[in-house]
Amino acid sequence: MVTHVPAEAPGDERGARISFVEAQRGAVRRSVLGLTEEQAASRPSASGLSLSGLLKHLAEMELNWLRMAQQRPNERQRTEATWGDSFRLVEDETIPEVLAFWDGVAKETAEFIASVPSLDDTFPLPEAPWFPKDGAVSMRWLMLHLVEEVGRHAGHADIIRESLDGKGAFDLIAEESGQSWG
Repeated sequence: MVTHVPAEAPGDERGARISFVEAQRGAVRRSVLGLTEEQAASRPSASGLSLSGLLKHLAEMELNWLRMAQQRPNERQRTEATWGDSFRLVEDETIPEVLAFWDGVAKETAEFIASVPSLDDTFPLPEAPWFPKDGAVSMRWLMLHLVEEVGRHAGHADIIRESLDGKGAFDLIAEESGQSWG
């Protein structure tokens, strides 16, 4: 969804990267604006994606990358058997709870990135068929990856929301700010 990303302070690469990730997060968060839990959980296409499922997936994805960078265990680590649950709300999970969880992860990500000595610092990638053997990536790469991953799913969220009620990015930005569009 289209928004203006505020300029960082001159030379503040970390702040710029965090701002761009946050702009993409905001697009996905806005996609559920004014929807019921049922509407946000609906899947209006052949895809298995829903808006509430995208919220949960992105929150858990960001936590997973944060824990890898921190080199700490992920308290919400998924297995092959539970992978599908990362794309849907289960049991008593609600959108407000998922949004609050993601807000906490986002805050922790920003604090962590602010604290690392250098964006050139690296962390190892786990063994997986999709990662290079003995691979490592930098904190800079991590932030670019978050922009890529959240941005990809923000596009999915755009399409899903427009399929539900016709509201597009500009409509939702205006609604969020209490204005009208068009």
